[in-house]
Amino acid sequence: MTKNIITMTPERTLWQAKELMKLRKISGIPIVNRDNKLLGIVSIEDIIVALEKDHIRDKIGEHMTKDVIVLKPDEELESILQKFDRYRYGRFPVVDESGKLVGLVTKKDIISAILERFRIIYVHDERRSRVLENTNKWFERSLITGDYVEKKKADFFFAINYTDVDLAGMGAARLKRFLMGKIKDENLVRKVSIATYEAEVNVVIHSGSDGFIYCWIDDDAIRVRVEDHGKGIENIEMAMKEGYSTATDHVRELGFGAGMGLPNMKRYSDKMVVMSEVGKGVVVEMIFYMNKK
Repeated sequence: MTKNIITMTPERTLWQAKELMKLRKISGIPIVNRDNKLLGIVSIEDIIVALEKDHIRDKIGEHMTKDVIVLKPDEELESILQKFDRYRYGRFPVVDESGKLVGLVTKKDIISAILERFRIIYVHDERRSRVLENTNKWFERSLITGDYVEKKKADFFFAINYTDVDLAGMGAARLKRFLMGKIKDENLVRKVSIATYEAEVNVVIHSGSDGFIYCWIDDDAIRVRVEDHGKGIENIEMAMKEGYSTATDHVRELGFGAGMGLPNMKRYSDKMVVMSEVGKGVVVEMIFYMNKK
């Protein structure tokens, strides 16, 4: 359990929460009162919604998530694992009998094997091999199936402007709003928006190139593809490790570059393939299944 916790009070603004997340390289902040009693939590998803609906300057207390799933200090491991599996959150606040926040439990605190459930899936079949033989085909074919990508038939499209870091996340916010009008499963839409946000931010801070977000809604899945023709990734295996980052000092000062982009994309998607070559760009494909049961 992590006991050194960053918290905020409800009278602060969502803008201040966003800036603190950037500064401390975190994805969620517990909201407490002056007695350190847990009132709610603000996450990346809440920030995306705030940007989307233009209430980023409102007080946290007006828009924070209040129905927070918590753990008890003496909760059994089996119960904790069940909550991680059921809710798919990255961390849970630990609250004592009086309602005071005493710590946070992350998946890393419990067992690293949990992350293996969300491992990146590489499809080693003949179709994919043909795609990888030619770099130009990355941008023409699906890395997962090998089929031609019909970009003009995408249900959603967004052009990412890498020149303005303040706009990072705007595409993910618009995609979430679009999906909310099409998909009833709010948790599924949440996972898509968070994973897309991470991919979009990577384009802005790393690529040095404009990028594009495509989304297709199939009968049983949502497919998201984010691509750019920029600098590329030198070592994908290293980039998949939590905390590994090649971000510049300037980018870190802006609150980005914590090394959680690709790991978070892997965590929230059901299938993910990343392909890149230095100087030729990056393609990320993610699949999110509906009705997985």
